[in-house]
Amino acid sequence: MAEDPWRNQLEAFGSFVRTQRQLAKLSLRELAELATVSNPYLSQIERGLHEPSIRVIKAFAKALDISTETLLAQVGLVGSDEESGLRVHGATEAAISADPYLTDGQREALLAVYRSYVAESRNTIKREKPAGKAKTAQEPRTG
Repeated sequence: MAEDPWRNQLEAFGSFVRTQRQLAKLSLRELAELATVSNPYLSQIERGLHEPSIRVIKAFAKALDISTETLLAQVGLVGSDEESGLRVHGATEAAISADPYLTDGQREALLAVYRSYVAESRNTIKREKPAGKAKTAQEPRTG
């Protein structure tokens, strides 16, 4: 029996939503309420049994405090780096979240480390943007 890539994508999306919900320390019921969906519907999505609508994806993103683009990338509705020339935000987190060889504790630890690196990089990029290049301590300004 051949694997269904769309089914695999839905399962990965569901796993990503479940992991993000757990990391946000929300119960299934709490996320369902925040996203205005039923508990059984959310459970089916987390198990990869149901394809969520755009409205539901947006509601999950808002409730989980992550970008809609991240969730759309998880469900396969936005292109990858190669297709769009853009980095797919959340791809690394999704890979960690969906890895069946990691325990929940290992996933949480890896995600925490990864997020700290991303936050540090974002801060560095924000500091460098006005100058247009990396600052060096010894570089004199000429004017």
